[in-house]
Amino acid sequence: MSRCECGSGRIETDCCARHHAGEPAATPEALMRSRYSAYVLALTDYLLATWHPTTRPHALAPAEAGLKWLGLEVRECSMQDADHGTVEFVARSKLGGRAHRLHETSRFVRENGRWFYLDGDFAA
Repeated sequence: MSRCECGSGRIETDCCARHHAGEPAATPEALMRSRYSAYVLALTDYLLATWHPTTRPHALAPAEAGLKWLGLEVRECSMQDADHGTVEFVARSKLGGRAHRLHETSRFVRENGRWFYLDGDFAA
């Protein structure tokens, strides 16, 4: 059994794989981690399904050839109220021999018992 791509340290079947299979994420952090692992695994249908309809793109471009995700660091999670939360994270990747960092504070909203990614702000 392999560890989940999200960096939680848990077995993937007990972590993000269950969300990819349809179980709703219980928190914004759980949804954010499952979305990161979906990027690693190229699960574009899941990414679109967990993106709020008001901000969701029509489609996602395939990952660039050779892109390798290297890890996720969740820095902070906070709840603004019962249905709104934020997650600050850094996702590391490598493409063409160059390292990249995506540092974002993402906003999440819960509707009808399901969390959705709404949007995010990139850190400088």
